[in-house]
Amino acid sequence: MGLKLKIISPEKVEFEGMVDSVLVPGTKGCFEILKDHAPIISSLQPGNVEYVSDDVRNSLTIAGGFVEVQKNVVSLCVELD
Repeated sequence: MGLKLKIISPEKVEFEGMVDSVLVPGTKGCFEILKDHAPIISSLQPGNVEYVSDDVRNSLTIAGGFVEVQKNVVSLCVELD
């Protein structure tokens, strides 16, 4: 586990914990975030956010939002579908 992931919607914190990877639907295409990813801020389009925690793949359908990656911390501010 190399990333701390926090997914926040206007209603509540949807997920907070350690994960191995995160796949997000960026506006220019899907991209995967792994440990030691370069710092980035990107907008998200409607689609699925997928994250792997303890070898279990989890998915969350979003209507859009933003992602920020900094020092192995991934923060997603999303609107749910």
